[in-house]
Amino acid sequence: MKLQGKVGIITGSASGIGRGIALAMAKEGAHIAIVDVNEEKGKDTLAEINQYTEGLLFIKDISIKENVYEIVDEVVKKFGKLDILVNNAHASRQALLHETTQEMLDLSFGTGFYPTFHFMQAAYLELKKTKGKVINFASGAGIDGQVTQTSYAAAKEAIRAISRVAANEWGPEGINVNLISPIALTEGVQQWRESAPDMYEAMVNKIPLRRLGDPEQDIGRVAVFLASSDSDYITGQTFMVDGGSIKLR
Repeated sequence: MKLQGKVGIITGSASGIGRGIALAMAKEGAHIAIVDVNEEKGKDTLAEINQYTEGLLFIKDISIKENVYEIVDEVVKKFGKLDILVNNAHASRQALLHETTQEMLDLSFGTGFYPTFHFMQAAYLELKKTKGKVINFASGAGIDGQVTQTSYAAAKEAIRAISRVAANEWGPEGINVNLISPIALTEGVQQWRESAPDMYEAMVNKIPLRRLGDPEQDIGRVAVFLASSDSDYITGQTFMVDGGSIKLR
């Protein structure tokens, strides 16, 4: 039970990678606050969490700064502290760079970068008390410059930038800040696999390990490591949990 008694907030955790991380951490003893806009899936995930530990569910729009601060306050009131912050939520639309609109940029930064930034600010004092862990999310879209991903890549690389700054600023206070860059078989990818099996197979064949990661067993277990004392001497790093697709130098 690597996270016994720890308290974590995980955004975008009703489904997909966020759900996988929430389950992996709950099974290690952490109390989990699920943050999402999908109430039905959020309730389902909360029911799963409650089989292992105690969870909370927040159906809130985290693009609104005030909601972010309310979530942090309510979690601390309920559990008395905050040890783990996982900024996973992000929405975006694809377009070629010359066709990317302000609306697309606003969507990506408004659901990904700014909530990450605001949660880090809102949680800072509580994480300072517990010498807590922040796990943010990067993407190969930004690291590798994938086509049609201008708005998403820009927001993800901005998240990487502030994560490195926070690692330097907060390191002396015992707060670790790291990133995961994943490839995972989420519900959306499963739907795409069914509709475009040839494209899916072509993508998988480019991955050295020849498979997509499982949200709980592959991505979630790395998140557990980064949230636990096992990672106490690691900060400011991007972990490529992508089957070997991108090798950082």
